Amino acid sequence: MLSIQNLRKSFGGVQALENCSFKVGEGKITALIGPNGSGKTTLFNIVSGLLKADSGKVFFQGKNITNKKPERIARLGVSRLFQQSRLFENLAVEENLLLALNEDDEKFWKNALGLNNPGKEKHVKVKEILKTVGLENVGKKLSRDLSFGQKRLVELARAIAKPHSFLMLDEPIAGINPKLRVEIAKALKSLKKQGQTILLIEHDMSFTLGIADFVIVLDDGRVIAEGVPSKIRKNPKVLEAYLGE
Repeated sequence: MLSIQNLRKSFGGVQALENCSFKVGEGKITALIGPNGSGKTTLFNIVSGLLKADSGKVFFQGKNITNKKPERIARLGVSRLFQQSRLFENLAVEENLLLALNEDDEKFWKNALGLNNPGKEKHVKVKEILKTVGLENVGKKLSRDLSFGQKRLVELARAIAKPHSFLMLDEPIAGINPKLRVEIAKALKSLKKQGQTILLIEHDMSFTLGIADFVIVLDDGRVIAEGVPSKIRKNPKVLEAYLGE
């Protein structure tokens, strides 16, 4: 699905990524872990087109997307959940998702200005997505009236709503209470059963190793370990540096 080949990226004299290479398998949940400053978000930004790599290649479904524009990468099927909220606070939850269903700017603004009727089919799809993330009862609420955890679930729902074949989730449970973390875990497992491919960054190792099929560990911009969660749990370097054991 995704192939990262010898990516390098520096900011001034700081090397964020150094010959970073790995692959993400289709239909699996792959976790990208490592301490702050290890290069995880920089890599996400390069894959999604927000940053340009100094060298190396990114292939998505066999296509070279290295340093392509974000909108072009999104139209190829890459949808991303960001660390910070990007909801339209004055719109209802359902309206936020209806906007996400339209992938081109013209349709987006027509919907935002009320010039487009999204139709029954899209309303049904929105309800299905909200049910997937456990928010089927808040569709009519304004986004600003939700709790932080609920907003995070709406962000996840919006990432799902965008036309895609690949989900990139940047810290999906950061700042969320334990009950909602369980809901997000259920949602991600449900998406995998539906055939979704997911790459996530998450610092909560209990959550991450509990849902991931495969784990990639970064340190100083390099891959230092990769494998199934049981293998990562037993890796001495990972235990010492990232799990605190």
